[in-house]
Amino acid sequence: MNICGEVRVERFGREVRTLMRILLENITLNFDKNLVLNSDGRRLLSQLLRYLLYEHHEYMYIANEVRRNPTIENIIKLARIILPSSEVSEILDLYFKGPYKYTIDK
Repeated sequence: MNICGEVRVERFGREVRTLMRILLENITLNFDKNLVLNSDGRRLLSQLLRYLLYEHHEYMYIANEVRRNPTIENIIKLARIILPSSEVSEILDLYFKGPYKYTIDK
């Protein structure tokens, strides 16, 4: 937040945003049954963090945390920094809840 109370939006490169979307949209391919990154997911994460830290050195702490413990929770924490929160929620809802939405009319 800046002095006016506006939320500052970080500008991340196209590569960083694209790699994060690929990582989240393909949870079944990039994560194991315990929702920890597998070798393919770690390769994507390594490339994503390389691009991220080249642009923004201030995220070194969270990058090290995600490298050390690459669980779905830490990946989501990183994703909420890189992508808009609504987009992260949409991607995760699509995976965990499925493509259908149900409403009950009274």
